[in-house]
Amino acid sequence: MSKPQPLLFYPNAAPDALAILRQALAAHQSGHALPRAFYKDPQIFELDMRHFLLAHWHCVGHSSMVARPGNFFTLELGGESVIITRDADGQIRALLNVCRHRGSRICDESQGHKANGKFVCPYHGWTYDCSGQLLYARGMQESFNPAEHSLRQLAVHVEEGMIFITLAREPLGLEHMRQVFAPAAKVYGWSHAKVAARKTYSIAANWKLVEENYQECYHCTPAHQEYSKRHTYSRPDALRQGPDQALRTRRQALGLNLHEQDFYYTTAHSGQESADCIASAMVDGFLTGSADGRAVAPLMGEFRGKGYDGGFSFIDLGPSSNFVAYPDYTLLYRTVPQTVDRTDFELIWLVDQDAIEGVDYALDRLTWMWDFTSKEDQRIIEVNQLGVNSAFFTPGPYAPMESCARLYIDWYLQAMRALVDDRTAAHVEQ
Repeated sequence: MSKPQPLLFYPNAAPDALAILRQALAAHQSGHALPRAFYKDPQIFELDMRHFLLAHWHCVGHSSMVARPGNFFTLELGGESVIITRDADGQIRALLNVCRHRGSRICDESQGHKANGKFVCPYHGWTYDCSGQLLYARGMQESFNPAEHSLRQLAVHVEEGMIFITLAREPLGLEHMRQVFAPAAKVYGWSHAKVAARKTYSIAANWKLVEENYQECYHCTPAHQEYSKRHTYSRPDALRQGPDQALRTRRQALGLNLHEQDFYYTTAHSGQESADCIASAMVDGFLTGSADGRAVAPLMGEFRGKGYDGGFSFIDLGPSSNFVAYPDYTLLYRTVPQTVDRTDFELIWLVDQDAIEGVDYALDRLTWMWDFTSKEDQRIIEVNQLGVNSAFFTPGPYAPMESCARLYIDWYLQAMRALVDDRTAAHVEQ
């Protein structure tokens, strides 16, 4: 049986695609938004996927989604279909949803349970167990060796209950993640959590517009009035410093040791996946992200027995996995590019695993804040894309409150420049 391994073999970028990228890079002005081609050109989108996004780790869900052997769910990542399942030995696997016979998709269900622990290809009946091993291939010749035809697997890492996978040929290291992401996830109790709700918003826009929107709150006051009433993060830095420092003091008094790290979109630590964690205060009178400011679910992690700290945290890992964590619930944002101008934005709400729906929490109260805000985001991002589509679009400068969006885009540009430089160097050597 094949072992979990990174499987993405990067194709050589087409010369015309590199020429388009090179021209777009040359047109970019430092400190400004990206030129139109970065949001519109399908060849740049393909380069984004193969040489930036898929080089990283991505959170695909929580271990409670495959709580028992035989449980599974499927997902799309970079044009590939992946089955996340738990095998008979209790190990979480990421199996490519491609039969080793003629390539049919094996599983077309979004989630479920295999009572017999088997995936059967609907085309010719080849049968695999939840570890990916080929168990049965009808009518094959005597020389056929099933061990050579197990399902291909991706590298998997589970950290405090969160499942991460990568298609990278050489996966980025996770030491920085263990220093920043893991302590925060432990404080918020994610290893003792479960999924309470999932929603996907299909946004008619390029994935970079979705991520840039997430990375800044310059838009929050005009676009998210309900969010702004509850979160000081919507205010300019000078007005946030006092409340945020008071929050850190309260956290220290409560013994909540989150390892804060400013936005880490840089390759300064070569070979390491990015991770960051920052604190921000709630507006006075609000304990959590809810309509009335009151609790929506039981306290999680180290907040149990200590109470609310008057704040929340942004915790991010890699280019597409973003978390908003309150003492009583956590929200996972997954940015999932589909095409050059369509992006799925999946939201997963986590609560304590012992919380009972209808008793300890109500779904409408739990999901209200971020369902409402995400629908607003969908509208403003799609309007943004419509404007960027114009032949008259000229990128403007980032505002001070967009500093994290600028850092994110600089990080992306650094990777794309390296791609052009590497391909140019390889061409010269030839």
